Amino acid sequence: MKRVVAAFAVVAALVSAAALPLSAAGKAHRSGREVVGYFIQWGIYGRGYLVKNVETSGSADKLTVLNYAFGNVAPDGTGKVVCQSGDPWADYQRPVSAGESVDGVPSSGALQGNFQQLRALKALHPQLKVLISLGGWTWSKYFSDAALTDESRATLVSSCLDLFVEGNLPGAPGAAAGVFDGIDLDWEWPGSEGNTGNIIRAEDRVNFTKLAAEFRAQLDALGKTTGHDYLLTAFLPAAPAKIDAGFEVNEIFDSLDFGTVQGYDLHGPWEATTNHQSNLYSSRLDPSSPRFSVADTVEAYLARGAPAGELVVGVPFYSHGWTGVSAGGTGLYESSTGAAPGTWEAGSDDYKVVKQRLGQGFERFWDGRSRSAWLYDGTTFWTFDDPQVMQHKARFVLNEGLGGLMFWELSGDTPDGELITVIADGLSRGRTDR
Repeated sequence: MKRVVAAFAVVAALVSAAALPLSAAGKAHRSGREVVGYFIQWGIYGRGYLVKNVETSGSADKLTVLNYAFGNVAPDGTGKVVCQSGDPWADYQRPVSAGESVDGVPSSGALQGNFQQLRALKALHPQLKVLISLGGWTWSKYFSDAALTDESRATLVSSCLDLFVEGNLPGAPGAAAGVFDGIDLDWEWPGSEGNTGNIIRAEDRVNFTKLAAEFRAQLDALGKTTGHDYLLTAFLPAAPAKIDAGFEVNEIFDSLDFGTVQGYDLHGPWEATTNHQSNLYSSRLDPSSPRFSVADTVEAYLARGAPAGELVVGVPFYSHGWTGVSAGGTGLYESSTGAAPGTWEAGSDDYKVVKQRLGQGFERFWDGRSRSAWLYDGTTFWTFDDPQVMQHKARFVLNEGLGGLMFWELSGDTPDGELITVIADGLSRGRTDR
């Protein structure tokens, strides 16, 4: 899923998973469909996307869960793998002026940075839950070590709850209490290849289940003392091979409130041929072998025992692009010379940027078979989810009885929240025909 970095951090009392029964009893009772969006920690720098923008775009009113990406999982000075802040300055040290703040009040005191702003955002939107997302593509290296034994699992989970949920920042105990309502596990990937250098073990599959159970147990124990229902979610891969290598699907949902399923990066400029990166259905015209789609991913989880109502489908707020696509026609399923230039990285750009190319030499095309859209100007091809695509995906969620939609990530949307508005409106409607 995510392209960039990731991080972990939190601490709480060492409660073993055996201390509480493994059951769904501790899971929060959620009503309605989830609208889950990621906020990237580093977006405050070059992108200039602040927590304030979640408010001014209208997105905060539409979100049910905001995942803050990322917290780091790494060894401490003693060699134990624990949760850590990935960027203390961005997370809780950076002063926020009145003009940059969610509520017009400058930050002050022991808690500043994004964490303070998230707490202010929650004060304006009591329905909003904020989770710390741990790991991601860059910071999943040590998950396997952390999940290896009863002791290492308990140590990691305790540290994560302590730092993030209980808010015990270095030198400021309890300063960040109330910011986070739970944990999002973003281990990419247990049992299979992720970022270069990741530690991978065959037993990761079983150990992921045990790690999730340990998080559930410690969150429930903490909740008994605070009276708070804490959420536990996980980001799950699209590829069946990665599912089977890393996840006991019929077991993990005993611990999770829901799982967010990768629904993007199905194709991209790492391949020579243009294609849809997030097609809802497969098209018989697709030359890929095997063909794959979002619907196929969902079916893979259902077939392995996942409860439909706890599957939240991921959608992209960014586009993938190829250049040197000179075969003419619509540009779809054609060869390229490489990745198209992008604002932050080659081959990718935000939805808000790509949509502006429409009418500037680019024509929009629609594939009714796969429910996919793209832009093409005779040379460059961009695959993206626009409002029409999002409408179809919202209908798919309703028709299949799924748990909602998740997106990566908030800064990719337009300043007025065009995509999240379509998602929220679509999920609020009743079941409709495809």
